[in-house]
Amino acid sequence: MAGSDQVHSWILVPSQVLHAVWRIARASVMTALSLLSATLSYFRSLYLYLGHQLKWWIGYLQRKFKRNLSVEAEVDLLSYCAREWKGETPRARLMRKAYEELFWRYHVKCVRPVKRDNYDALRSVLFQIFSQGLSFPSWMKEKDIVKLPEKLLFSQGCNWIQQYSFGPEKYTGSNVFGKLRKCVELLKLQWTEFSGMRDYHKRGSMCNSLFSDAILECKLYEALKFLMLYQVTEVYEQMKTNKIVPSLFRLLFSRESSPDPLSFMMNHLNSIGDTCGLDQIDMFILGYSLQVKIKVFRLFKFNSRDFAVYYPEEPLREWPEISLLTENDHQYHIPVF
Repeated sequence: MAGSDQVHSWILVPSQVLHAVWRIARASVMTALSLLSATLSYFRSLYLYLGHQLKWWIGYLQRKFKRNLSVEAEVDLLSYCAREWKGETPRARLMRKAYEELFWRYHVKCVRPVKRDNYDALRSVLFQIFSQGLSFPSWMKEKDIVKLPEKLLFSQGCNWIQQYSFGPEKYTGSNVFGKLRKCVELLKLQWTEFSGMRDYHKRGSMCNSLFSDAILECKLYEALKFLMLYQVTEVYEQMKTNKIVPSLFRLLFSRESSPDPLSFMMNHLNSIGDTCGLDQIDMFILGYSLQVKIKVFRLFKFNSRDFAVYYPEEPLREWPEISLLTENDHQYHIPVF
């Protein structure tokens, strides 16, 4: 009986020891697993936090240093159409057919989207003049265009030009001549530089730089507006002496809102860049003033004779041609052939 108890105690003691060791080991493992789990959770949270912070800083730096191009890079024409005109509304179907017409019949392969504001028609035209390195119109070669603001005042007595408004700035006053002179001077400088540059890629790079500077852009567009006003004033004076003038100007002066240059400036030109863009007759005057054939694909006029039109309607043969496309006669983009 005593021997049996002794054997039992020999078995019981190691069993208790093993059980105690197992409990300690299990507790240690559970503690280690809990610690490991907490550590992994911490590093996961840290990873997500750092990832979020990194993404935010990358976005911030991209926004800070990325050039805000007002004329974007080329986009495949049909891909652009598919992105912009989804659905099965009548207008969406019409636009898709119009874009397909551009692609297959007119061989337009890409489009350069242009910033949508009230300068976009002027921007689309001037960008192409500069990127193609077109030369000055003949009449600009014969005159010092920088002196034209003063010429209108002192030679032709157009003191009303002090009411000229610089787009959204709405600036008028005695210093309008100085501001106009600086705008025209900038246009002449930039145009001279681009027209003298033979390297196509260099012109493209300079265009990207110029058309990412909103302040310089506005000055250039105001210079274009002034050149339009100057031409309107010149033709108006010619009409007084019964000289033959392009029919588009007779149409301009036949409107109740623009019977003379002052009315044209106050009721139409001053609003460009501010509350409205160029209308069709403004496009005629722009093409005439810059001596370029502006071919516009009016996509909303698909399947009609007005789908592709020229401004002016009868340009001189030697004038260079540039092309625009519009979906509504308000916003313009640049087709790439």
